[in-house]
Amino acid sequence: MIHTPLQRPSQTGEPVWELADLFPAQGAWSDHDYLRLDTNRLVEFTDGHVELLPMPSPKHQYVVLFLYELLRRFVRQARAGRVLVAPLRVRIASRKFREPDVVFLLAANLAQEKERYWDGADLVMEVVSPDDPQRDLVDKRRDYAEAGIPEYWIVNPLNQEIVVLTLDPESAEYVEHGRFPRGATATSVLLPGFTAVVSDVFDAPNE
Repeated sequence: MIHTPLQRPSQTGEPVWELADLFPAQGAWSDHDYLRLDTNRLVEFTDGHVELLPMPSPKHQYVVLFLYELLRRFVRQARAGRVLVAPLRVRIASRKFREPDVVFLLAANLAQEKERYWDGADLVMEVVSPDDPQRDLVDKRRDYAEAGIPEYWIVNPLNQEIVVLTLDPESAEYVEHGRFPRGATATSVLLPGFTAVVSDVFDAPNE
């Protein structure tokens, strides 16, 4: 890729334009370019475009870590597979990577765990961000269904509800297994016996 040299170095108070010039323009990124990024920021990639996600709030992270610990304990006891949290790149399609808040692979599918990313997942959880709820409620619901991920938990602090979606094999779209408000217990289809008390999730870390 040929870049036009800058006429002068960046000045104090300006972005470091010279660094930006080392990377492809939006729309021209490849999988290789994206995977070369060395950062602990959440960065997702779709069809040549990269998107830096907002830094999560402490409350967001409390909920994520509560769910991770809950799922990790269940998975270890059942020897069901492997669970991790973001930042972790998950390839969900050609030229498309997401970074789910919590991501799980069944033991039978651990070959999908690559050195720098996971090639798909069996269950993902997203804690809805107030800056752009549509990303988790609509965009990622579509993306994860198209990727064939069997189960998607939408954990929504905005209405204190967890929606568990399961993939319909005939339509290849998600259907609701259940909507679980405060006072209810969310349940998994993929992992029978795995549950989360909704009030405890949203009260983290004070449960």
